[in-house]
Amino acid sequence: MSALSRLTGTEARLFLREPVGAFFALAFPAVLVVVLGNAIPAFSEPSADFDGERPINLYLPVVLALAIGTVTMTSLLGVLAQYRERGVLRRLATTPVKPSALIGAQLGVNVAALLVGSALMMIAAAVAFGSRGPESWPALLVAFVLGAAAMTGVALLIAAVAPNARASAGIGTLVYFPMLFFAGVWTPGPMMPDAAQRIADFTPLGAASQAMQAAWSGDWPQPLHLAVTAGYALVTCALASRLFRWQ
Repeated sequence: MSALSRLTGTEARLFLREPVGAFFALAFPAVLVVVLGNAIPAFSEPSADFDGERPINLYLPVVLALAIGTVTMTSLLGVLAQYRERGVLRRLATTPVKPSALIGAQLGVNVAALLVGSALMMIAAAVAFGSRGPESWPALLVAFVLGAAAMTGVALLIAAVAPNARASAGIGTLVYFPMLFFAGVWTPGPMMPDAAQRIADFTPLGAASQAMQAAWSGDWPQPLHLAVTAGYALVTCALASRLFRWQ
């Protein structure tokens, strides 16, 4: 068994033992959809404003983007900050484990957890409100995995360069809320000003959100959005591996 697979297994067990991170990755998307659907009755009713479509079906991809942003910019950053503060990284430095193995393990665990949480969300939405799933499952899977990998890479890069837990949390917060805006959490993409829409195309979470919305409608995501998320994933993970410090 390789160091990466052993470390991934260990990180997966530790992830499940940390209730806050596990909740946001696995349960938060489903809970949010159920709460919104019950708190806002019109949320699950056909709307003339959306050509007879139910708002919940249009908002599910945005919930997925919200889950990706929340897990990576809060939970993952918090875990790595704790590792640094408690000396876990310093102890790992005395082993043959390379930074790339830790980054690969965190990437695998978080993307897998987000996939499970997203599946639970879609099941909850279908059972509670009869909502439909995406018209193109392959397109959604590609868009989601690339988006999750891109945002995980951003979080790992922040953790690699931040000198301490406070700095890591501060940078994460500064990144988190603009990312949610460009993902359409508060203002749907088509309602954004033209300049904001153009910026969103080049942010990892904005591009991922638009790619998932396209998949939900049965379209293949725009090559630009897939290229942006893939580019962020590759570049940030490579930089994080190169700049990562055990101490």
